[in-house]
Amino acid sequence: MHSFFTRVIAVFEIAGGLYGLVRQVDHLLGSRMSGLDAVVTVLGVLLFAFILVAGVLLASNDARGTQMSIWAQFLQAPLVATSFFSYALSSGAYANLSMTLQRSPRLGFDWAIAEHGWLLALGGPSAAHIGINLLALVSWLILRFGR
Repeated sequence: MHSFFTRVIAVFEIAGGLYGLVRQVDHLLGSRMSGLDAVVTVLGVLLFAFILVAGVLLASNDARGTQMSIWAQFLQAPLVATSFFSYALSSGAYANLSMTLQRSPRLGFDWAIAEHGWLLALGGPSAAHIGINLLALVSWLILRFGR
């Protein structure tokens, strides 16, 4: 049986995957990139295509869609931004809880709907932070244990 929440996850994966895929292809074709930037953009194309396919299969109640969506949500959960490495992925929506790693750590919360984001970089902000996409975590739990 397909639950309401599974359908919502599928819709966000389809919409966010399509939007992210279009934006990454546009970025790939529309600008001159070298080395690492091109690799990161191609990786973004592949990730958003994967999320789009996962959403379509999940919406059609295909078991492969559930497995792919579990991985898609797992990839969207972590947020890492340090001075030597940064990673974040969101497709469709996010609710990020993060902590700034400074002398006096601070918690932050940010959310958006109808958004996509892809960041993979060597280097990052001067004030490092780590966090988790709570929406991806809850979606992962629903898909993983809501059978």
